[in-house]
Amino acid sequence: MKNELTFINPTRGFLEVDVMHLRHPEFKTQEPIRADKGSAGYDFFSKETAVIHPGQKHLFWTDVKSYMKKDEVLELHIRSSLGIKEDLMLANTTGIIDSSYFENTKNGGNIGICLRNFSNKKVIINSGDRIAQGIFKNYLTTINDNVRDEERTGGIGSSGR
Repeated sequence: MKNELTFINPTRGFLEVDVMHLRHPEFKTQEPIRADKGSAGYDFFSKETAVIHPGQKHLFWTDVKSYMKKDEVLELHIRSSLGIKEDLMLANTTGIIDSSYFENTKNGGNIGICLRNFSNKKVIINSGDRIAQGIFKNYLTTINDNVRDEERTGGIGSSGR
């Protein structure tokens, strides 16, 4: 995985988080990929093997961060096969990765994906399994746009309740 922005036009993409923010340094980080040229979503991979028991959830740290334009967002969605075949959902239903999440001070932009098991059987996620897909989108703001803080300082949940 590339660790520097060495692209001709670095408008959006993925990088491995800095060493100090790696949650699973013992495993190689897989950059999210699209399944084919017609795929909208970039598949994210698990870096660990975990058992999710019925009614329980597990937070998977990908050791991946994403950069994008200021007016873009990376939406995370469950992969169809996990939702339909395994009754798994993202714990927050849709993950929103803001452009300001990149390299935040708390976790360096490390993207976490929390899966909840709604089935009545345990589900095993293996290291290397595709667990979610991310889609880059533009968003709009209002003409009288108000923001609470000029900059983000933390990771998940840092924008308040």
